[in-house]
Amino acid sequence: MSAFDANPFADPVDVNPFQDPSVTQLANANQGNLDEFNPFSDKSRQTNAAQTIPATQPAGASQPAVLQTSVEPTPQSVASAAQAGLLKQQEELERKAAELDRKERELQNSAASFDAKQNNWPPLPKFCPIKPCFYQDFSAEIPADYQHICKMMYYLWMFHSVTLLLNFLACLAAFTVRPAAGSNFGMSILWLILFTPCAFLCWYRPVYKAFRSDSSFSFFVFFFIFFCQIIAHIVQAVGIPDWGSR
Repeated sequence: MSAFDANPFADPVDVNPFQDPSVTQLANANQGNLDEFNPFSDKSRQTNAAQTIPATQPAGASQPAVLQTSVEPTPQSVASAAQAGLLKQQEELERKAAELDRKERELQNSAASFDAKQNNWPPLPKFCPIKPCFYQDFSAEIPADYQHICKMMYYLWMFHSVTLLLNFLACLAAFTVRPAAGSNFGMSILWLILFTPCAFLCWYRPVYKAFRSDSSFSFFVFFFIFFCQIIAHIVQAVGIPDWGSR
């Protein structure tokens, strides 16, 4: 019942928390330490210096960037740099020109020392003042597939030349027996002198070149001239008087 007798409208008891004996004891102890501490004494400064930990710079930290002032080139420096570049280019061009001249001289020397194919036809002796006019080598110039045909054309030209020679001898024999057959003998000389080299130049050499280089124009020349010669031989075979054939 005593709790109900208390006046709820009375002033509360003023309780001071700092009057607690434990709080008072701690406050007095801290105040005594503060009175003895002098931050300006030598002992305190040495203690603070010993307790101070210097700040270290991180290993990956870089030095602060320093702004460098840009210097604009002068016209004289620009002109000298351009002149130096031109001189360098000129030296490079001169070096390349010298290299090209050296290579050209080497090519000329190699071409001069190159042993060209010596003409071997007709096979004349060395003491003869007339030298061979053509180079002919079936194994070296003609493909293997056409060597036999080309040799057969060469043998045909030789047979044609021998035939003209025999015709000349027959006309010579007829002329010795009958002097009136002098016109045949003269024409046989003309056929021998004219047809023998002309046949070699006009149809044998074109067919040789055609097989060597596979030239369609050379084949055309060969067929045309060879056809004309066949016509001439047919006329001679007819036996027209005074035509130079026996």
